Amino acid sequence: MAAKIRRNDTVRVMTGKERGRQGQVRQVLPRKGRAVVTGINMSRRHRRPRSATDPGGLVDVESPVHLSNLRVVCPSCERPTRVGFRLLDGARKVRYCKLCDEAVD
Repeated sequence: MAAKIRRNDTVRVMTGKERGRQGQVRQVLPRKGRAVVTGINMSRRHRRPRSATDPGGLVDVESPVHLSNLRVVCPSCERPTRVGFRLLDGARKVRYCKLCDEAVD
């Protein structure tokens, strides 16, 4: 099955404590159904010092967000939208915005 949310997509969080915030997808974890979004769902981790140049302490880390809580922001209409799939003339499969009917890819 093709992925509706891919790396480097701009997404908006639709539910939860981060609702309304927007960011870029850094990593998609398809087996877990989650994605890591830049600047979203930050958590603090205690980290042990690794070397003299890399001290330990509290580090802010982005935690994964479930894919059902994310919507792709369409580049043409700039609204969060559902994504559909369409076959083009060369049998190439592209994603399209269900609001403005424009290609997302």
